[in-house]
Amino acid sequence: MANDYYGTLGVRRDASPDEVKKAYRRLARELHPDVNPDPETQEKFKEITQAYEVLSDPKKREMYDLGADPFAPGGGAGAGGFGGAGFPFSDIMDAFFGTATSRGPRTRTRARRGRNATLRVELDLSETAFGTTRELSIDTAVACTVCEATGCAPGTHPDTCETCHGRGEVQQVQRSFLGQVMTARPCPACGGFGSVIRNPCAECSGDGRVRTRRTVKVKIPAGVENGIHIQLAGEGEVGPGGGPPGDLFLEIVEKPHAIFEREGDDLHCTVEIPMTAAALGTGVVVETLDAAENIDIKPGTQSGQVITLYGRGVRHLNESGRGDLMIHVNVETPNKLDPEQEELLRRLAKLRGEERPPGKFAPGQRGMFSRIRDVFNQH
Repeated sequence: MANDYYGTLGVRRDASPDEVKKAYRRLARELHPDVNPDPETQEKFKEITQAYEVLSDPKKREMYDLGADPFAPGGGAGAGGFGGAGFPFSDIMDAFFGTATSRGPRTRTRARRGRNATLRVELDLSETAFGTTRELSIDTAVACTVCEATGCAPGTHPDTCETCHGRGEVQQVQRSFLGQVMTARPCPACGGFGSVIRNPCAECSGDGRVRTRRTVKVKIPAGVENGIHIQLAGEGEVGPGGGPPGDLFLEIVEKPHAIFEREGDDLHCTVEIPMTAAALGTGVVVETLDAAENIDIKPGTQSGQVITLYGRGVRHLNESGRGDLMIHVNVETPNKLDPEQEELLRRLAKLRGEERPPGKFAPGQRGMFSRIRDVFNQH
C-alpha cells in the first residue's frame, strides 16, 4: 500500500487497539485544525484520521495488512475526512475532554423505588423453635389515594417545562480552542423531569405518597435464631411518584429463656441433685419445649455428666428434624450436717475405706501466672 498507516501513527505493526487509540489521541491534540491552523498541519491531521479509521477497524486493518485496499467496495465506509461517515468525532472529543458527546436528552422519571425498612421482632424461644405468625404494625409511606400517586391536585396534570420544553436538560454553547462546544446539563427549572407540577396535591404535597400505620401479617419459620434477618419483598415503603416499594427486613431478637440456653439448634440446661441421689440413682422430672418428661439418674452419676434427649431441641431451619436437649447434672455436696447425718457419713466412709483417701490427681490447666513465669524462664 502507498500509505504507511502504522508509520503515520508511530506504532508497531503488532500494536494493540489501545496503543493505536492512544497514539491517535496524542497526535490529534497536536494537529487538530483548531489548535494549529497551518494548511500543512491540516493535511497531516487528515492523514492520521484516515490511518486511525483503518487501524481501529479490525476488518479494514486485516485488509490493509494483506495488501488490499481497505476502502474498496465491500471493505467498509468511504474515507474519513472531516465530513466522512468514518470520521471519529467522538474519539476526538474524548481525546480532548475524556468523555463522549451527548446522545440526546434524558428525562428523569418521578417514580423512584422506595426505601427498605428494618423492624426488630422479639420472640420467645418456643416461637423461634417451632415458628409462629405475627401481626406487625409499621409506620411507612403508602401511595396517596387522593391524587393516585401522581402528586397533582385532582383534575390537574404536570405541565411541560417552559425552560427545557420537555427535554429535561438545557444546552449551553461555549467557545474553546476547538471552536464552539455544546454541553448539556439537567434543567434547573424542572430538575430534569421535563415537566412541572404547578398544582400539587394538598394531601401529599406533590410527593405522591403519605405516611400511615399499616398492619402486616408475617409467618416466622421454625428454626430462626437471634440476629437472623427475614426479607419481605415489596413490604417496605412506596417510592416517590408512585414508585415500586422497597423491602421490609425483620431482625429476629430471641429473648433469654429461664431454663434453657440455646447453642445452634441444641438446647442446654442444668439439673441439680443431692449427693445421695447421685449415688443411689433416682428419677427427675425435666421440662422440655414439648412437655415435662421423666428421666432416670443412674446410680453413681457424677457431677458434670450429660444426659442427652435426642430430638428435643429446636427445629432445623428449612430442614426436617430437630436438635437435641443436653441436661448437665450437677451433684450437690451438703455443707451443713446434723450430728446424726455426720455419724452416718462417717460410718459409710469407714465401710468404704475412705476415711483418709489419698486423693486422685490428674493433669489440669495451669494458672495464668505459671504460664507467664515459664515464658520469662525461656529467655
